[in-house]
Amino acid sequence: MPSRGDKRLAVLRPAAGQAAVTLICVPFAGGNPEDFWPWAQWLSADIDLVAVRLPGRGRRMRDRPYDTWDELVDDTTDALTPFLSRPHAFYGHCFGGRIAYELAHRAHSAMTLRLFVSGCRSPDTPPEVTRVSQLPDAEFCSALAQMGVAPGEVLGNADLMRILLPAIRGEIRLAETWGHRHGAIGDIPITAMYGQQDRTGERQAMTGWPAFSTRDCEFVEIPGDHFFLQADPPLLRDIVNSRLAVTTWSG
Repeated sequence: MPSRGDKRLAVLRPAAGQAAVTLICVPFAGGNPEDFWPWAQWLSADIDLVAVRLPGRGRRMRDRPYDTWDELVDDTTDALTPFLSRPHAFYGHCFGGRIAYELAHRAHSAMTLRLFVSGCRSPDTPPEVTRVSQLPDAEFCSALAQMGVAPGEVLGNADLMRILLPAIRGEIRLAETWGHRHGAIGDIPITAMYGQQDRTGERQAMTGWPAFSTRDCEFVEIPGDHFFLQADPPLLRDIVNSRLAVTTWSG
């Protein structure tokens, strides 16, 4: 177990006894590791729950945003190194899904049991909107609201937005420049989930994910909008627990 003092990670729940798998979660743009706290209540007891903490949150409030994808992936992989030598899976939502894919590609490990991506376009699909990150603050926030890619409770909190704005802007800039940097992640199954009422366009932009695994890729429709993750629907719980149980015992 790595030191709990690493500010780049949040160990939300150690497994009860010997962990069968570690689930590494990555939040959406503007999100926090604590968004995954509820998962500690319903994940199977043999799963470690760890979340990535990006700059601009909590103990990393004063850390500057990453300038490039390589910098982000290098630093995050370094933080996760103790977990990557044993069975693990990645889960990322929206911008976090892009990071989860990059981490899985960088790990290039037989210990990576599954990649979960939700509300996240495939790498070969260009962004629907570009240059949003270059807009002035007011227009930038308005564009995020129209795109539906940031939660309303975040956008509607002026004090919080003043704190988070540099980090969110940096993450949106990286999201805009993210594309087909690599090929398939190898023999790692992908579970791609989307909200039934998602109005962001990410649902249609996810269809290319099968090309990025030499194993299988499944698509699962989850009740809710783009941020179904925050509603914590029972189907999401069932999918995560059942897929990790299958990959743990078959791997």
